[in-house]
Amino acid sequence: MTATATAPHPTLDEASLGRSAALLEKVLFEVKRVVVGQDRFLERVLIALLAQGHLLVEGVPGLAKTLTVKTLARALDCRFGRVQFTPDLMPADLVGTRIYHPHSGEFSTALGPVFTNLLLADEINRAPAKVQSALLEVMQERQVTIAGHTHTVPAPFVVMATQNPIETEGTYALPEAQVDRFMMKVLIDYPSEGEEFVVIERALAAPPEVQAVLSPDQLATMQAQVQQVYVDPGLIHHVVRLVTATRDASLLAQARLTGLLSFGASPRASIALVQAARALALLRGRGYVVADDLNDLALDVLRHRVVLSYDALAQGLTADAVLMRLLQAVPSRAAPADADAA
Repeated sequence: MTATATAPHPTLDEASLGRSAALLEKVLFEVKRVVVGQDRFLERVLIALLAQGHLLVEGVPGLAKTLTVKTLARALDCRFGRVQFTPDLMPADLVGTRIYHPHSGEFSTALGPVFTNLLLADEINRAPAKVQSALLEVMQERQVTIAGHTHTVPAPFVVMATQNPIETEGTYALPEAQVDRFMMKVLIDYPSEGEEFVVIERALAAPPEVQAVLSPDQLATMQAQVQQVYVDPGLIHHVVRLVTATRDASLLAQARLTGLLSFGASPRASIALVQAARALALLRGRGYVVADDLNDLALDVLRHRVVLSYDALAQGLTADAVLMRLLQAVPSRAAPADADAA
């Protein structure tokens, strides 16, 4: 099946697209005045903000994860919160609790650190199941319930949770239901020699003052624009085939991946991939999604949603290695815009 060479049907005018792309470029420039490298990570955080999703980040300590999100919050004029997850953390430490005042005989509600715009959940896998459950509600529902009363978190709201891939002692495996709530899982690597040299230079000087470039209201407008980004039905069909292939035995056999995946991705992965691709298209100044947007994001959206079999682990395979072979076996179909350009 090939895509028909018809013009795309974007619902966003060029002027509004240009303004949004220019503002987002200013945000990136402002953050990069402080943060060196981490371009891919920063782009993924912006995509999560635009698509109203959440990020799971895996990387060793000291790679500027906290600095990146904190700087981005300043550039967006948003509130930033950080919670260090530990084995003794309680749900009340995260969402808040009721406090009794003996002098007046009344209760008041003290809201927890989740009531912010950008929440950094540091080393999330060190917290017990009760805390994971409390975070799951606020991630999915964007609200918390305290003593029977519902409190809505401010918008925008994005959770960026980190995991340390080195230490596993004293950690709790994240429930599959919670892992699936993260739109993307991003892997962060060490900087290059040149980037690390600049990091040290900047660390020896006074940090620059970060200016607010985008207001929360402007960000909300861009989030609405993401919902208007056009996605060709042919590309949606490709996403469905790709995600279905992770759990279809015949398609896995076609890709010579039989027995390597125990569980595949759910339909939530299909939705996440399309939504993230729409946000990436807006970030790149387009009112429509192209195949490259999906290909760029496929690993980030799928790597935490597939479960490798014992055979795959025995062969030393990673989720990325299996998914790369799957992507090659399920070739993308060009969107109409790609066909026109050709």
